[in-house]
Amino acid sequence: MPAFHDIRFPTNISLSASGGPERRTRIVTLASGHEERNTPWALSRRRYEAGYGVRSLDDIHTVIAFFEARRGRLHGFRWNDWTDHRSGSPSAVPTPADQPIATGDGLTTGFALTKTYASGPVSEIRPITHPVADTVIAALDSIPTPVTVQDGRITFATPPPPGTRITAGYEFDTPVRFDTDRLDINLAGFEAGEIPSIPIIEIRV
Repeated sequence: MPAFHDIRFPTNISLSASGGPERRTRIVTLASGHEERNTPWALSRRRYEAGYGVRSLDDIHTVIAFFEARRGRLHGFRWNDWTDHRSGSPSAVPTPADQPIATGDGLTTGFALTKTYASGPVSEIRPITHPVADTVIAALDSIPTPVTVQDGRITFATPPPPGTRITAGYEFDTPVRFDTDRLDINLAGFEAGEIPSIPIIEIRV
């Protein structure tokens, strides 16, 4: 059965990978020249090319071992997207005020982590399902407060009072899988500077 392996793809290789978010937009051009645009996706999906991070035969050996252990496309794993792996900007150390999470109701103790992407008056909210547990910090009305972390959720010991502003900061990984069941690596081409193709795609878990 497919499973998610709670292990991160080698970060020294992902550091030089390429990729980012992908959207799917359907566009119909009308006779007037105007367009109708819509999307079947509520959230973006990220794609990466790990081949750019492979610099040596030892890197190839590491990727092959990782690929075999995941059985190609079968099992998911963690991916550190160095362009987007923190609650704030990639260069900023997370703080408990980084992301608005929820407002207390006096009853609920557990809350899902999210990251908001805002530009002008428009924003998109991304679920964060794979935080790095020992990096998660939370606050209630700007007061740092201990939480437990499991499966992308933070839990307080007691319900935050009604109206309490709940915020959090964290580092996180993107859940992904290989987007191929075959690694085709040509050593002659690699030694000549050819980049091997190692496609990675985000999954929903």
